[in-house]
Amino acid sequence: MAVADIPTGETSEREFASGVPDKVLHIDDVHKSFAGLHALSNVDLDVRHGETHAIIGPNGAGKSTLLNVCVGRLPPDRGAVIFDGHVLTGKTPHEINQLGVARVFQTPEVFLDLSVLQNVMVPALSKRDGPFKLNPFAAFAGETEIRDEAEAVIASVGLADHMRDTASSLSRGDKRRLELAMCLIQHPKLLLLDEPTAGMARHDTNATIDLLKRIKEGGMTKVIIEHDMHVVFSLADRITVLAGGRIIAQGRPEEIKNNPKVKEAYLGEEQV
Repeated sequence: MAVADIPTGETSEREFASGVPDKVLHIDDVHKSFAGLHALSNVDLDVRHGETHAIIGPNGAGKSTLLNVCVGRLPPDRGAVIFDGHVLTGKTPHEINQLGVARVFQTPEVFLDLSVLQNVMVPALSKRDGPFKLNPFAAFAGETEIRDEAEAVIASVGLADHMRDTASSLSRGDKRRLELAMCLIQHPKLLLLDEPTAGMARHDTNATIDLLKRIKEGGMTKVIIEHDMHVVFSLADRITVLAGGRIIAQGRPEEIKNNPKVKEAYLGEEQV
């Protein structure tokens, strides 16, 4: 599968909220507390079409909480999330997914008892109306085209040799690639990745960087939470830094590398 064939999101022509051109995601004054602990406070964030926007910060900074608010897993106490002109606040995760938001989780969420091919067919078939069979090895009416696309997407993430292997037999890195393929076949407009290289060996991390660069060339908008600064500075167009649930810095990679507050709160001199 060629780079140009990797599924990408549709171009949004909307411009919404406070004047940022071609804004895909707008997070407006989001607050979230747990038992009096402020996990997120006054979070304002804009993500532009086609960019890779990284969110970094120490453990407990509120990064995953922010993604959970964006995809409807947690309601904000205050504020709103707007995606492509749609207010996501109050919508269910399924409704948000149907609007074009897909997420790769911190721990890969795949169907362990199904084959790689079946795993990738499930999200594609779930977008169709009515019931479907889960038999990707039989050529029955209406599903051959989806099976063919699933095979192409699987090949694009480097799992062609594992097409009929069960997901439970895959390494952690390959499970991560499988989960990414399950997102890509949905043709999302926005892809959210929560620590996509966590627990990977360096060669798997580098392969994932290469894959995400190819997706970037296709124009898909991505938000990445990541602790590995090699990954962040290899991929990010812009970076937001969270600490204690608040944004302490936003900017381009070079600005973040040289920001004294960021060095003190997170990066440290040895990482920049």
